[in-house]
Amino acid sequence: MGIALSLTASLLWGTADFQAGKASRRLPLLTVMLFSQMAGFLGLVLVLAFSRHLDLGAVGWGIAAGVTSLGSLACFYRALAVGTMSIVAPIVATSAAVPVVGGFILGEHPGPAAIGGIVLALAGVVLASRQRIHAPIRDHRLSVGLAVAAAFFLGLQLVFLHQAGQIDALTGVSASRLTSVAVFALIALVLRPAVTVRQLSGVAFIGVLDTAANLAFTLATLNGALSTVAILSSLYPLVTVGLAYVQLHERLSRTQLTGVAAAITGVLLIVS
Repeated sequence: MGIALSLTASLLWGTADFQAGKASRRLPLLTVMLFSQMAGFLGLVLVLAFSRHLDLGAVGWGIAAGVTSLGSLACFYRALAVGTMSIVAPIVATSAAVPVVGGFILGEHPGPAAIGGIVLALAGVVLASRQRIHAPIRDHRLSVGLAVAAAFFLGLQLVFLHQAGQIDALTGVSASRLTSVAVFALIALVLRPAVTVRQLSGVAFIGVLDTAANLAFTLATLNGALSTVAILSSLYPLVTVGLAYVQLHERLSRTQLTGVAAAITGVLLIVS
């Protein structure tokens, strides 16, 4: 179950990131972030209405996850807007290093095959993120810097979601999303970004996917080691790169293809 939920989180995050990258190139960043977060939170409210269960002990960790997600999303979506999607997304996937270290600190001890898989998967996403010589460059240096910052914040967010999940996953994810929505709403009241109803449908879809991925990851940590779940969940760039290849015709170099193959091999080792 932990493996299935982790890979589900990767699929959802990868699709959400691809859609966010496209949306951030035609809409203001604040618009994409605010309305996607709101859509995800409304979905959680519906689930909470039916479950009728809250555990306030998870709220603190959820708020911490929400705060770090603000920094992660802001840096990530901006990096997607100014950089090459198939370069930015794998860099952000190195965020898995943070919860891997956290897992070791918490006393997790994966077997030799799993450790080898973790190292190989991380090396794979690094190789997959290398800039191609003939790649279309928008603002490569800025996008890479933003992607590294996004990776750090996202790694902390995953650790906080894990801690919230130990108490109550749904409450923790809801508190996280409410925190980010509240901050974005305050900013929107000041800046008043322009948006049309037609534009909101695609943005709302991003938020639903992202929120579902957060919930899947948090539940996965209840059924597997944090370090292993983090690596499996961090493979979402493969989905983003695949969609960019098919829909945007972004091409990968041999080095990047080698990185993708290494990441997949790492997953097989972890699963074994």
